[in-house]
Amino acid sequence: MQPSANSPPRVVELGRVAYLPTWQAMQHFTDVRDAHTADEIWVLEHEPVFTLGMNADPSHVLAAGDIPVVRVDRGGQVTYHGPGQLVGYPVLDLNSRGRDLHAHLRSLEEALILACQAFGVDAQRREGLTGVWVADRKLASIGVGVRKWISMHGFAINITRESLPPFFAITPCGIDGVVMSCLETEAGRSISVREAAEVIGEKLRDLFALTPRSR
Repeated sequence: MQPSANSPPRVVELGRVAYLPTWQAMQHFTDVRDAHTADEIWVLEHEPVFTLGMNADPSHVLAAGDIPVVRVDRGGQVTYHGPGQLVGYPVLDLNSRGRDLHAHLRSLEEALILACQAFGVDAQRREGLTGVWVADRKLASIGVGVRKWISMHGFAINITRESLPPFFAITPCGIDGVVMSCLETEAGRSISVREAAEVIGEKLRDLFALTPRSR
């Protein structure tokens, strides 16, 4: 049986994929869907890439080197995607969820905080800043876009230490002096991206399944 528009979002694990074709696929899925299309949450790793939000300051890319830089249709400043980091793209119909982008951002944060707690990490929000933190160390960045009130883009949470070095080549999220961390450092044990994907995908699916929907 095919999922309906009223079913919980379907979590789709894409593995490690290049950025541009994934972004294009997300745009296409958004453009062709209708009121009967089920929501999806894509979870994946990207090949190394720096992305800039629509109004991001390019001077925050300090030394890109061989890593491509792509300006995309989301909010926020510059961030890095690459191996050792889990990226999530909830492609959700916000028309039936109140058209509240602020609430959508807070829901993404909540799902990530709950997932971190499942790994024994006391993650939290910080007043006035979007994302997920442990004390003053940033674990996850969030930047979204909407088209016809369909959400695109989403979050990136650093899982392994492999994800961290490229952040020294940018001013992450445009915040001077920010310290990036990863889930396995904060948990004090090795955690694979796949292990994290299972937990985070479950938290996202459960949370958005509880979000009231209407037509």
